[in-house]
Amino acid sequence: QVQLVESGGGLVQPGGSLRLSCSASRSIFSVYVMGWFRQAPGKERELVARITRGGGVNYADSVKGRFTISRDNAKNTVYLQMNSLKPEDTAVYLCNAHSPVPALPDYWGQGTQVTVSS
Repeated sequence: QVQLVESGGGLVQPGGSLRLSCSASRSIFSVYVMGWFRQAPGKERELVARITRGGGVNYADSVKGRFTISRDNAKNTVYLQMNSLKPEDTAVYLCNAHSPVPALPDYWGQGTQVTVSS
């Protein structure tokens, strides 16, 4: 079993920055692809960014050039640095651990609210 705990959300003005953190209860980055998803009210959950076991990164088109995903293996923590935030970035942000091995389950954090508003 793996617990994922997000932190770092909050209220920020347009153009501002936030850094989200996702701490895993044990070392999993060699097995799991780590991702950040978000879900706004009335909208489907969408992938924002992910980092593969080898360190490759992918971003949604809507956040390219503004968001950066990274990880600290020693701290079992994944980060999402969010710059130039826009009101449309407002959502609950959730951390996900996904394994390409079908027998292993996915894990989700509880989510952290990000609100971009003046």
